[in-house]
Amino acid sequence: MDSLLVERAGGVVTCTLHRPDKKNAITNEMWLGLIELFESVATNAEDRVLVITGAGDGFCSGADLSGEGGGTEQAASGAGGALAGMRTVGRAALGLHDLGKPTIAAVNGVAAGAGCNLALGCDLVIASERARFSEIFSKRGLVVDFGGSWILPRLVGMHRAKELVLLADVIDVTEAERIGLVNRVVAHDQLETTVKEIATRLANMAPLALAASKRLLNQAFSVSMAEALDAENTAQALMSTTNDTREAILAFFERREPRFTGS
Repeated sequence: MDSLLVERAGGVVTCTLHRPDKKNAITNEMWLGLIELFESVATNAEDRVLVITGAGDGFCSGADLSGEGGGTEQAASGAGGALAGMRTVGRAALGLHDLGKPTIAAVNGVAAGAGCNLALGCDLVIASERARFSEIFSKRGLVVDFGGSWILPRLVGMHRAKELVLLADVIDVTEAERIGLVNRVVAHDQLETTVKEIATRLANMAPLALAASKRLLNQAFSVSMAEALDAENTAQALMSTTNDTREAILAFFERREPRFTGS
């Protein structure tokens, strides 16, 4: 669709939210498109990494509340219609979270509301010096969504998460980096190059191992140390039987870069 531009190159899938005149506010059609994209990337062996960014001078201003995106009509149909719309948003959030491949948010401008949590829901957040972040919901009479209530406390702790959500302030990229919302801040004109370098590195790594490590980290706050060790042991034992592990060992002794196939 015109509002979601998807490009594939060298194992890297780049999804650009493309409504620059609306700061890339997400319509219901776009939520469905993102769900479809996440499912496609998950099942396509040639897709190794997903990058999400925005067109123009913004990353994403959140869900479209203007009426053009279906949100107003759903709300007008009562709680049932609103709940159906929010379940679509939830499916998109879970699809991103469960995607067994590395995901990178290239935040080129404002990331607000669901757009903020779309960025934070990625595995890595690389931000331009022009980026800004806001859990804007309470200023709109709404509650945090797109998994923000789950993501934020894990990133910044409960008290800081409550401050971000309840006050709904806009914070600049320096503060976002200080409190742990972003991995790296780069000059605006270096954002695309930096993200491409990181994505290419990840695309050339062992996909099965990356997926297993990501899964282990995602469950870290819901299991005991003993359960984490058991999961690590099982995953490591499985990795040791893969062609990729054999290739890595062979490449080490042959003093060359390994060529991973995901098998």
